[in-house]
Amino acid sequence: MDSIKLMVDEHENILRMNIVIRKACEKILDGSEVCTADFRKMIDFIRNYADKHHHGKEEQILFIQMQDRLGNIGANLIKHGMLVEHDLGRLFVTELEEAIDEYEKQPSTPAKLDILANAVSYTGLLARHIGKENEVVYTYAQKNLTADVLADVNQRTEDFEKAAEDAGIVKKYLSLLLALENKYR
Repeated sequence: MDSIKLMVDEHENILRMNIVIRKACEKILDGSEVCTADFRKMIDFIRNYADKHHHGKEEQILFIQMQDRLGNIGANLIKHGMLVEHDLGRLFVTELEEAIDEYEKQPSTPAKLDILANAVSYTGLLARHIGKENEVVYTYAQKNLTADVLADVNQRTEDFEKAAEDAGIVKKYLSLLLALENKYR
């Protein structure tokens, strides 16, 4: 298994969800009501596919190796770059969920604005973040981690994926993504 290729492929799925989120926001701007059920599905995808599944592999496997083995450059790139952005994405999602909760209790323009602001902020952050990972972080890892370390990352990623496959994670969230894409064409 080529763990980095797998992570790049997962980025494509996350970017597809970004498009769905933006289209849902555009519909609101065009006068549609907020479909909170769909936004909750988007949050479910973000938290369980993008964060737990994808970021889980990065944070528990690849990034640890980069921090441990690539000196100050690797440690700073991960600690002060990628992990900070992961946390900022989590903040946007938490605030999006709180805005949805508020909107469901009392639909209002301020709650709608908070939904839009946090949803669009998340998509912008993730688009830039994915670009950095694909073009800089992963390339740096491939060029600078030794073959045996990369083999270990690949094996641990394969084990992670096997557990996810057994739990039906990828199948569930790719089906959810496809359903939302079909709705928000």
